[in-house]
Amino acid sequence: MDILGALGGTAWSAVFFVIALSIIVAIHEYGHYIVGRWTGIHAEVFSLGFGPVLFARTDRRGTKWQLAAIPFGGYVKFLGDADASSVRQELPAGLSPEERRHTMAGAPLWARTLTVAAGPVANFILTFLVLVGLLYLSGVPTDHPTVQRLVPLPVEQTLREGDTILALNGTPTPDSKTFAEVTRALPRDPLVSFTVRRDGTEITVMAPHPQPARVETVQPKSAAVDAGLRGGDVITRAAGRDLVTFTDLQDVVFNSAGQPVPLTVWRDGATIELTLTPRLRDMPDSDNGGFEQRWMIGVYQGAAFELGTRAPTLTETLTLPFSSMWNMTLTTFSGLYHMIIGQVSTCSMSGVVGMAEALGDTARAGAVDYISMIAIISLGIGILNLFPIPVLDGGHLVFYAYEAVIGRPPADTALRVLMTIGLTLLLALMAFALLQDFTCV
Repeated sequence: MDILGALGGTAWSAVFFVIALSIIVAIHEYGHYIVGRWTGIHAEVFSLGFGPVLFARTDRRGTKWQLAAIPFGGYVKFLGDADASSVRQELPAGLSPEERRHTMAGAPLWARTLTVAAGPVANFILTFLVLVGLLYLSGVPTDHPTVQRLVPLPVEQTLREGDTILALNGTPTPDSKTFAEVTRALPRDPLVSFTVRRDGTEITVMAPHPQPARVETVQPKSAAVDAGLRGGDVITRAAGRDLVTFTDLQDVVFNSAGQPVPLTVWRDGATIELTLTPRLRDMPDSDNGGFEQRWMIGVYQGAAFELGTRAPTLTETLTLPFSSMWNMTLTTFSGLYHMIIGQVSTCSMSGVVGMAEALGDTARAGAVDYISMIAIISLGIGILNLFPIPVLDGGHLVFYAYEAVIGRPPADTALRVLMTIGLTLLLALMAFALLQDFTCV
């Protein structure tokens, strides 16, 4: 499903960026709000956005829920907060001990800690729930590799939906994992011998290579997006070379040295000509745990058919999304570390404009890609907020750790200085990321 369709453009990228950011911020701030309420801290204002208030209502608990005109963030202002940061306090005079207990400053340390930590945790929960939903939508491979759906190709498909694949070129494929391993080891021949069970009978047919040069999805902000490639495209020629497998395409891109690559693309029964220019990207290197630079065009590999799937088990539902989140977290920190030591280009960093472009591209690709990107950004915002920088949740938690050890919170003067430093660092980081949006290709 193409969300943007023919509308496209920068304006629509901005719209989908605001929608995604509003969802992520609302979930983050609701985490603060609901845990604060559970722990006895009263929220005076829950605001989505900043600036002039467009709409507001006050609920029966006395919390004002409002929508503001500047849609780049939000906040929860608790009772006694001097501002939206929840660090400086201006407690009204004459509060009773019970009333003071409902302020952020008067709440026990454990309540304040849980309330502050709840924002990033809410972002992690959002990511987890989205990944669970996507897992149930896509399913997990069945125990025996079975053709569930044939995809359109520029060559004849001799396999049939429902075929159970028993062997490839005579090598048995008893399960989906073995099938994937055998497929990767296949020679780059146009036709492969498939031994299948069809309608209870074991037969052998010659069928197209299971890994043609077919595009499954296109990465946002990539050379493929700029060139006009789409999911489902089959690239039959690249740089004058006939392509049989996706590996053939990778070889052409690798050897391009960044020069323009003319492509012949089969799309919905028609042949079109496109040209794209590969871009040098820093990619994780699984062999040494670092990063390496590769020429990339930004497409994910598609197959000649979709394998059968089943609903995930309870164990898979819990472990697979957590595994994905853990891997994304490790990749994030590894990328930051290698960027700091100069082994990864700062062009890997995106600012507001880059995020808007990425969300616009994924919205064009479809609802699933767009929702997946929201989950990834939500995880990133949750991680960022745990950094020990004043004005971020991680900075608050550092202040609470200091209070737990010393027995008193930091002095107001120290808080003001640290908050100023933290805000300056954060604004500098945002400005630097924005600069990368305009200076990097």
